[in-house]
Amino acid sequence: MRLDKFLKVARIIKRRTVANEACSGDRVTVNGKDAKPSKEVKPGDIVSVRFGDKTYTFRILNVPGGNVPKNESSQLFELIGDGNDR
Repeated sequence: MRLDKFLKVARIIKRRTVANEACSGDRVTVNGKDAKPSKEVKPGDIVSVRFGDKTYTFRILNVPGGNVPKNESSQLFELIGDGNDR
C-alpha cells in the first residue's frame, strides 16, 4: 500500500491529500529515509511523521487491503515515539 494512503487509512493523517503534502514536504520518513507519497510500506517499517515541532514514530503492524473501520485503525500500527522526542 502507498505511504500516503496508509497514513489516511490508519487515521494518522485525516485526509490523503494532506498525507501526500506531508510526504512531499519532507516531513515523513520510512526506516530513516525521506519518503515520497508513492513509497510502498510493509509490516515492520518504522515511519516518523513530523507535526510542527513534534515527531511521532510508529511501527507498521499490518497493511490492509483497503479501508478499515475506525475502531480497527489503531491495530495497524504501534506508537514508538510520542512526539516529545525532539
